[in-house]
Amino acid sequence: MKKLLVYLTVLVGMTSFAQSGAKIEFKEETINYGEVEKGKDDGIRIFEFTNTGDQPLNIINAKSSCGCTVPEWPKEPIVPGGKGQIKVQYNMNPGPISKTITIETNAINKPNGMVPLRIKGTVIVKEEVSPLVKKKSFPNS
Repeated sequence: MKKLLVYLTVLVGMTSFAQSGAKIEFKEETINYGEVEKGKDDGIRIFEFTNTGDQPLNIINAKSSCGCTVPEWPKEPIVPGGKGQIKVQYNMNPGPISKTITIETNAINKPNGMVPLRIKGTVIVKEEVSPLVKKKSFPNS
């Protein structure tokens, strides 16, 4: 019985120890731009997060899957319970958007501290029709 009590105490102690550290929780990990018009949308979106752990959270790096998406992140540690933002700007190239921004952190609740954030949607270009251009009309047959 004593051995069982010792094992349980050690197991509970190890479990508590393993849970200690910074933890990152995003409000959303995918942002859908939907269908946006080039020239009318600046391409900026914000991923909001909270440090739900008991130690300071460090955002070590943020990398995009291409040069068309530029991430900005807080350089100072986020205290336990504190909030932060990852700002992402897409260059609004016409066509489908499907990009990944990989966030490197010291968070213990994510595999290797890595968090993949995604943006998706479609950028369209509206063609303006000049009032000077005569519409083609077809005679009724």
